[in-house]
Amino acid sequence: MTTPPAPITTTLAETKNYAIWKAEEPDGETTYHLELNNVTLHFFEEEWQEFLALTSAPK
Repeated sequence: MTTPPAPITTTLAETKNYAIWKAEEPDGETTYHLELNNVTLHFFEEEWQEFLALTSAPK
């Protein structure tokens, strides 16, 4: 039995308490992960783009 390939991960930004990283999954899907202390939010590509638009909206 063979082990499935692991996702390729890339750290996009990181501080002492927070991190943003992406994973290129073996099935071709890219997921984004926003770590806020002990909470992690997971986004698919379309959700990530919507989140970026939301956070860059004028205040």
